[in-house]
Amino acid sequence: MLRSMFWKPLLSICLLVSVLLGLSCQAQKKKTASSSAGMYRIDTIVRGITIPYGLDFLPDGRMLVTDRSDGKIYLVEKGRKEAIKNVPAVYGKDQAGMMDILVHPDFEKNGWVYYAYSASRGGDNGTVVERARLKEGALSDHQTLFTSFPFYSNGAHYGCRLALKNGYLFLTIGERYSLRDSAQSLGNHLGKVIRIREDGTIPPDNPFFGRSGAKPEIWSYGHRNPQGLAFHPQTGDLWEGEHGPKGGDEINLIGAGKNYGWPVITYGVEYSGATIGDGISRKEGMEQPVHYYKPSIGPSGMVFYTGDAFPAWKGSLFMGALALTHLNRIELENNKVVKEERLLEEKKWRVRSIKQGPDGYLYIGVDGGMVVRLRPRS
Repeated sequence: MLRSMFWKPLLSICLLVSVLLGLSCQAQKKKTASSSAGMYRIDTIVRGITIPYGLDFLPDGRMLVTDRSDGKIYLVEKGRKEAIKNVPAVYGKDQAGMMDILVHPDFEKNGWVYYAYSASRGGDNGTVVERARLKEGALSDHQTLFTSFPFYSNGAHYGCRLALKNGYLFLTIGERYSLRDSAQSLGNHLGKVIRIREDGTIPPDNPFFGRSGAKPEIWSYGHRNPQGLAFHPQTGDLWEGEHGPKGGDEINLIGAGKNYGWPVITYGVEYSGATIGDGISRKEGMEQPVHYYKPSIGPSGMVFYTGDAFPAWKGSLFMGALALTHLNRIELENNKVVKEERLLEEKKWRVRSIKQGPDGYLYIGVDGGMVVRLRPRS
């Protein structure tokens, strides 16, 4: 009797410890994954940022992260987030909100931070790009660098990726879904890649500068919903990723004055399955994508990896996948895709943004509220 009274509680405790150890092992397993670069760890950096659309690093290693859904910019340090003060009022419905963010390469000298957001005006909304100085958790000296034309009533297909190099700021603008034909018109900013100087002035060597009826900020056109933008580290070429309709997501090599075809040519179809326009995928005078996806993966932020932490990935192009919930890695040779790898598929994460950190690790923003870091397993 006494023996039974003693062993039953002990057995229960042993079973509980066994379960907890099992859960601990499962949790540990979930923090690592295998890849072409070997095993890597997945560290959660911060939670509570619902749609981390853009992220970048300050020189001291702290991170700036935008939340598209609540219109805020957060300063992230040691797992904690603090909302930056004096952020402009943001229109935050549908796919609109606080979008991408960049820290100026000479931030230590000038303090500039660049960001794109959706603004409301007279019942309509559109893209605004500003820069401001960041000091002690607040923005000051705000300067409006670019305002899109036209503003429109819906909040769809914003694009809004930023890239900064050699004094020039590039921005992607979506065609706002209902205005798809605007992507072929040079008289507006919709469905375009924009190029301005970092102070907002317009370079006279832009391809349509001085042309009657054309917006002088346009660098390329015929885009649908471009949510990825990155410079190649060796060639300096500008690469872009954009959503197709049903099928036909694209990776493009962007050239000055070039027409990328939407909605005249596409490898996708309407969501209903109907053809788009004449149902063609090629036309003279319109560029072909370097790569397209069928079915759609839902491309988002992109970056070329240049770090030493993952030698096998050096030179790879990484891109978030929203629809097929993974991190897309591609290898390029002579501007052609020679290999594709899909990482984190088991997580079912909508990967929204990606950036290489100053430590050489990869940081990704995941819809639903977190930023995680990928690093080699030690």
